[in-house]
Amino acid sequence: MDISAFSELEALTESFMKRLSNFALDLGLTRFPQHLNTFLTSLFFFLAIHQTFAPLISGWLSSSFRKMNSRGKNNWSIRVVSQLHALAIVPLALRALDSPVLDKDRAFGWDEDKSGSLQAIASAYFVWDTLDAIINYTDFGFIVHGLACSMIYLLSFTPFLSYYAARCLLWESSTIFLNIHWFLDKTNRTGSTFQLINGILLLATFFGMRLVYGAYVSYNFFFTLYDVRDKVPWSYLFVYGVGNVVLQGLNVVWFVKMIRALQKRFTSNPSVNRTSVKASRKLDAKKE
Repeated sequence: MDISAFSELEALTESFMKRLSNFALDLGLTRFPQHLNTFLTSLFFFLAIHQTFAPLISGWLSSSFRKMNSRGKNNWSIRVVSQLHALAIVPLALRALDSPVLDKDRAFGWDEDKSGSLQAIASAYFVWDTLDAIINYTDFGFIVHGLACSMIYLLSFTPFLSYYAARCLLWESSTIFLNIHWFLDKTNRTGSTFQLINGILLLATFFGMRLVYGAYVSYNFFFTLYDVRDKVPWSYLFVYGVGNVVLQGLNVVWFVKMIRALQKRFTSNPSVNRTSVKASRKLDAKKE
């Protein structure tokens, strides 16, 4: 590439970034431009892992992957992206829990060091997740989940409710065990001792973090929303209020499905075991 072509590409990139920044500011996302690079880098990283690196490396390392059809290989790559996101986002969320700035103002507080990168990476992941849920459709619930999370985390750059953003991202801790459970199924380890132990950890983290801790966070979350009801647009109240109810509802539905699926996997009746995968397809399709 000659110098003139490089300069032209650089100018186009700067123009694109400026347009996106201005668009974010027009939407009131005042903290987003500072973290636009992190958002775009994360988005392209997830896309690259999904479309290129996960299939390539998995094809080298796993005979189970090589035997799958195209849809199965895509689901495998989705799980790889989901696992990488969960392993990165949970430590970042834990790091933000003790922020005095966020605790002082739970509605509008902003910690540049701890909130920005955390929410940019999470927003990029959920945008990618929404696109995948639409393109590779399996369940409408996944589209709803992706859209709700995308809107909630993008709007948090107003800034708004960053205190709760960090806490809700701890839900992703259960995703780590859910993905392991899925990979064990796909590598012929269904019903193994490893899967049993992982299943117990999955149910414990899902119930503890999403249902119990999630209910506690939601309880405080709605009090905060109520306290600032006259300071924010009604659209924000609607998105965050309805979004929280929808996500908590999905957590309950998915938890019930997980219990049923795990029960069937570890039943002593071989004929039931052979049908367990079919009975739990909803669980296996789940990415979050």
